[in-house]
Amino acid sequence: MATPLASPHTKSGLPGLPARAARTASPTRRRALRVGSLAIFIAAWQLAVHFQLSLGIVKFANVPSPTDVVPALVALLHSPKLPMHLSASVIRVLSGFSAAAIVGVGLGLAIGRYRVLEDILLPPLEVLRPIPAVAWIPLAVLMFPSSEISMMFITFIGALFPILLNTVHGVEAVDPRLVATARGLGAGPLRLYAEVVLPGAAPAIFTGLSIGMGTAWFCLVTAEMIAGQYGIGYFTWESYTLQNYADIVVGMALIGILGMGSSGLVKYAGHLATPWYRARGTRQ
Repeated sequence: MATPLASPHTKSGLPGLPARAARTASPTRRRALRVGSLAIFIAAWQLAVHFQLSLGIVKFANVPSPTDVVPALVALLHSPKLPMHLSASVIRVLSGFSAAAIVGVGLGLAIGRYRVLEDILLPPLEVLRPIPAVAWIPLAVLMFPSSEISMMFITFIGALFPILLNTVHGVEAVDPRLVATARGLGAGPLRLYAEVVLPGAAPAIFTGLSIGMGTAWFCLVTAEMIAGQYGIGYFTWESYTLQNYADIVVGMALIGILGMGSSGLVKYAGHLATPWYRARGTRQ
């Protein structure tokens, strides 16, 4: 009698994934690795400042250390201005990001499906894309009647192009056979978009939204240089002008944490909205 073939499903319950690999990919171990990598980074930063490390171009002699930054962070957390800084920045980023999501996804769905729109709209957008956010400040001041709208526009510009380009690439990557099948079954343009194009492009769209949220926070300091009185970006820039170097790092850290958290929320929403994409496979 022939020996039965081994099942492709291993102890991990996944095809081709050994039990050992499944154990190393456990959520607890991954969290421990991430916390450990962050602790190593902070320790390396402290040592570099303590020993005044010099790498030729990069010198740590004047860089604030973590032990300098922690008291500055505690002072900011107890400051009555912190809620105003946070609320001002969050409103500006969310306003710019929301507008960028609407415009970027809408244009991306149209450009990705119709070549004539790609030929008309994409060239000027590609010319505008490399322009840095700081270069938009004078024009934003001239275009908009209030500084608040100007700051929202800068975050809008930062978020727009990652969302737009990822949406275009996601639409272009939709299997043409699915489109042809849907058309053969009598699907009209709206139904084709709703049931074929949008679900097929959704993973790329959410990737663009996650990147766009991060770049919106990236542009926050640039935006709040215009005329901000409150905001984390304004706090960071003001700390530089007043030479409060520890506060600069505090502002940078807050922007990084807020950006990482909001991008993570967008990514999580994308996981919930695209279960068919998550079911395609796993990573070791």
